[in-house]
Amino acid sequence: MATDRTYEEPQCVLLRLCVSAVKKSFPRVLHKQVFPFTGCTQRSRRDHLREWAAQCKLEVEEFMKTAAEVCPMCGGSGWKSAGSEHRVARCECRLKLRGETLLSAARIPKRYEHCELSNFEFDGPHAHLMKARMAACRFVEEYSPNNNTGLLLIGSIGTGKTHLAVGIIKELVVSKGIPCLFYDYRELLKQIQNSYNDSVTATELEVLRPVFEAEVLVLDEMGAVKPTEWVWDTVSLILNSRYNDNRTTIITTNYPDDAARDSNGNSEFARAQRAARSETLGDRIGDRMRSRLHEMCRIVKMEGQDFRQTLKSASFR
Repeated sequence: MATDRTYEEPQCVLLRLCVSAVKKSFPRVLHKQVFPFTGCTQRSRRDHLREWAAQCKLEVEEFMKTAAEVCPMCGGSGWKSAGSEHRVARCECRLKLRGETLLSAARIPKRYEHCELSNFEFDGPHAHLMKARMAACRFVEEYSPNNNTGLLLIGSIGTGKTHLAVGIIKELVVSKGIPCLFYDYRELLKQIQNSYNDSVTATELEVLRPVFEAEVLVLDEMGAVKPTEWVWDTVSLILNSRYNDNRTTIITTNYPDDAARDSNGNSEFARAQRAARSETLGDRIGDRMRSRLHEMCRIVKMEGQDFRQTLKSASFR
């Protein structure tokens, strides 16, 4: 239905309200008898007016600052026209604010705050990482809460696995408003162990609840802790809980995706064989959980030179 009603800019509305408030309150302050039982009433009024004027100036400046920050698209309502007279859509300013809130709650370490998909190097000497970046971009583009398939990023040290994982969740948070959580595998296990200490107020369940409930979880450096029965049980609890709840998990690991290699026996040869061979993902988390990861994630292999070593050697040239 057509209407002749005109709308003012949000800044004008706030300024008009501010001026109106000043006009209404000024006469009341001017004629107010501050100290009726003293002989210095006029001077007291004058001093009080000065204080009030200073306070009023601060309030006006605050009004103007708020007015300047009001989104011109939605006028601060959070909704904008969606191309039809009777349809509205969420304004980008609210999506941006939600993205900033989710990003601060994602626990991304300061060392990796700069990491994004856009600044992941995959050209020149790192051209072999192009497939990995393409897989990450496709994952973000195709992400849906109805599809809980995650990613298992496998590669040697310094190939950019953590950079890629952080870039993925930052893109999910900013562009799609998806709640994400980053946890270093070693730090998470340490927090769980600390919860058993009587002097620590957090319980094991309080530590694990956000890990269980995060829509997208990054577990960085899977297998970095020496395997024990407790470690295996804890990893099983986390992965099985997220698997059963259809949660998406992104995992990085430095260990090759192979089954545990049996080198049983106490002979000198068997001991030498165990010491010489490199450990596998199956060795570090157990074959049962490795099999579960294959159900939960698509595998992305990242091989190449260590970025850190390349940067260090370049800095001394």
